[in-house]
Amino acid sequence: MTDCPSGDTPYPSDCEITEQLRHKAQAKKTKKLDERLVARLKPLRLLLLDVDGVLTDGTLLFSPQGEESKGFNTQDGFGIRLLQDSGVEVGVITARTSAAVSSRCENLKMRYIYQGKDNKLQAYQDILSESGLKPFEIGYMGDDWLDLILLKRVGFSAAPANAVAEVQTEVNYITQRQGGRGAVREICDLILQAKGLHDQLLQSYKNR
Repeated sequence: MTDCPSGDTPYPSDCEITEQLRHKAQAKKTKKLDERLVARLKPLRLLLLDVDGVLTDGTLLFSPQGEESKGFNTQDGFGIRLLQDSGVEVGVITARTSAAVSSRCENLKMRYIYQGKDNKLQAYQDILSESGLKPFEIGYMGDDWLDLILLKRVGFSAAPANAVAEVQTEVNYITQRQGGRGAVREICDLILQAKGLHDQLLQSYKNR
């Protein structure tokens, strides 16, 4: 059923075309997740992220004084908060060190913040030891070769659309969105859907 007024021509009106597109988009969003993917997503209690190329678009900006700045996506940030509110913690492991990253992670109340870690495996092992979590309870999202060592060790691995080919062939899921442009939010939504929490959280915001 459509809210569009009926026309006298055999051709669909602009309103009807818009309505059809809306229904198609809704159907795509509510498409049932693959059972194998759900099996990997549902046990997750921690999502770890690379920063450059994942939480950002990979661009590095430097002031004349050499200070580094980065741009972060607000939808990613909100998705992280939703995930944390549902009981899934979020952290970062990055090879670079940046005050901007520290500020962003602290603002999002992340528990695990590992910067300057060329050896990401050591940081991951530290997290396993500190948290007591098992590998199948941890997800990781990365975009380049430095991430490969973790992507094959976690229960769920993901890459943004802009990840290098060698990473995309190794992960369980490749997002439609690029790093810094909603890729992390896409993964957060997937986890919430797999846990059966997405619609419940959405409804709570609709009822505010």
